[in-house]
Amino acid sequence: MSVIRLLLVCLACLPAAGAHGARLSIAAAADLKFAMEDLIATFGKDHPADTLAATYGSSGAFYAQIRQGAPFDLFFSADSSYPAKLLQEGMAASAVKPYATGRLVLWSARRDASRMTLADLAEPSIERIAIANPKHAPYGRCAAEVLHKAGLWDRVQPKLVYGENIAQTAQLVETGNAEVGLIALSLARHPEMARRGGYLLIPENLHTPLEQGFIITRHGKDNLLAASFAAFMETPAAREVLGRHGFTLPAR
Repeated sequence: MSVIRLLLVCLACLPAAGAHGARLSIAAAADLKFAMEDLIATFGKDHPADTLAATYGSSGAFYAQIRQGAPFDLFFSADSSYPAKLLQEGMAASAVKPYATGRLVLWSARRDASRMTLADLAEPSIERIAIANPKHAPYGRCAAEVLHKAGLWDRVQPKLVYGENIAQTAQLVETGNAEVGLIALSLARHPEMARRGGYLLIPENLHTPLEQGFIITRHGKDNLLAASFAAFMETPAAREVLGRHGFTLPAR
C-alpha cells in the first residue's frame, strides 16, 4: 500500500491509550499528517496513559463540521482564517495560535519535478495536473493563484483534476491519475515520497501565504489535555518536528 493511500485510509492516529487516561480529539489539515504523527508521539512520551486521536482532511470541511457540532477538541487549520471565523462565531475556547507557514511544491511520481518549470505544465505531454479543491482546501486556492499569476490558468484548466484535500491530491499523482501535482512541501519531503521523485518549490510571491493556526474549540474548553497539547506546541521539541517536516515557523 502506498504511503499516501495509507495516509488517507488511516484517519485516526492512536499512539497511546489507557483505561483511566484523558482523551483528545484533533482535527488537522491533511498537510500535517506526517508532522502530527511525530508531534503526537513526542507529546505522548509524557502522557502515556492518555489517548490522542487525529483526523485529517481539508480545513474548510473541518470548519463546517465544527460549526455543526463535530466533537473535536483542537482544530489545526492550513488557513488561519478558518479558526479565526470560529472564534468570531463563539465556537472557540482560545485565541488563534499560529504554528507554521506551509509551502507549495510541484511534485511528480513519474519524473523529476526539480528539473521542471511551471511553464512545462502547458506541454501536451502533461495531460492531467492535480490540485486540491480550491472551494475548501487552502492549498487548492493557492495552487489556483499560482496558475493564474504564472499566466497558465487558461491553458491548463482543462487538465486539472481535484483532490478533496492535499493528501488526496498527492495520491492522485502517486497512483498515476495525474502526471504532476501542486502539493504540500510537508508531504513531498516524506522519505517514501522523496524516493519517488524530486520537487520544485513554488515561489512564495506567486500565492497568498499559507499561514496556519490552531484553536482549542468550544467542545475542548474543559479538556485539560487540549490545553496541555496547545502549550506543547510552543516548545522547542514541537517546533523541531514542524521544521523537520518542511514548515516555516512563526517567530517565538
